[in-house]
Amino acid sequence: MTRLNAKNHAVPAVRASGIAAWPIGSDAACLDAFQRELDYIHAALRRLGTWPPDIEDLAQEVFLALRGAWARCDHTRPLRPYLFGIAFRIASAHRRKHRREVAFGGIDAAADETADLDEAMQSRQARRLIVAALDSVPLARRAVLLMHDLEEVPVAEIASVLGIRLFTVYGRLRKGRRELASALRRLLTRTSDEVLAYTLPVRAHAGGRA
Repeated sequence: MTRLNAKNHAVPAVRASGIAAWPIGSDAACLDAFQRELDYIHAALRRLGTWPPDIEDLAQEVFLALRGAWARCDHTRPLRPYLFGIAFRIASAHRRKHRREVAFGGIDAAADETADLDEAMQSRQARRLIVAALDSVPLARRAVLLMHDLEEVPVAEIASVLGIRLFTVYGRLRKGRRELASALRRLLTRTSDEVLAYTLPVRAHAGGRA
């Protein structure tokens, strides 16, 4: 079973269980909650594959949706899973409309010249690989995978926030983990081939100088 490792992800992980109760009341309270969680909203949209130039606009759409639902919200429940659910729906609609995704650029061959190859692989490629693997998981399953395995949101909360059945959450989680594991295997194989192609000419050149 593949589970996301927050240490290898491009954006810091958060724990839904550690979030303070969100303020109740007027538009000012809603705006205050949004501003406090703006970094989290941006991170959620990035994890969901939003094109970077679109993140700011979609974050504003998250605020408008939150404002419209503020009076009906259950303020005794954590805010971040609710925000993730809004971000998921907005990112899904945006993707259907524009049909574009953030592309993975492969290995950064222009790594810091002072770092050795193994160190560069560990410090940079691990994060890039997990993000690239996530990009290959369909958005509906990726959302469940991120919420459960990265943010540790309970399955019942995911079902409530996303408006889907408990059985559907379990199914998406199981299939999403399989897809993530498969994508990681493909990327690791490709990465190994690229590293080999990069290092062999260097070694041959060094051998020629000797």
